[in-house]
Amino acid sequence: MIDVQEFARRLSTLGAKEFTSDDVVDLAIAADVRISSDIDIDGTLAQRLLDRITPPVPVTGAEMAASEWPPPVSQRPAAPPVTFSSPGAVDGPADQPSHSGRPRTGRRPDSRRSGR
Repeated sequence: MIDVQEFARRLSTLGAKEFTSDDVVDLAIAADVRISSDIDIDGTLAQRLLDRITPPVPVTGAEMAASEWPPPVSQRPAAPPVTFSSPGAVDGPADQPSHSGRPRTGRRPDSRRSGR
């Protein structure tokens, strides 16, 4: 958990705008949360405050309220964004035509028994 002043300082490191404790109180009022300068901010409260910031910041409330700041950077490369060209449904097996074009019967012909 962090205090209001630390929350404002951490927000300031994320973007071009400089945040003050008063700005954090304004965010709390917008989020319908009672806050004062001596209250501790946990991950849940931090997320509610972050949800009021536009444009959105690239961290979660849990990361903001964590004891380690800035949050650790993953050593794994980021996955490229995925774009779907067609949001429609995928054809299932029942939607696909049969291979032979003729209806299937219950039994398969057995060439081994034709000599009887």
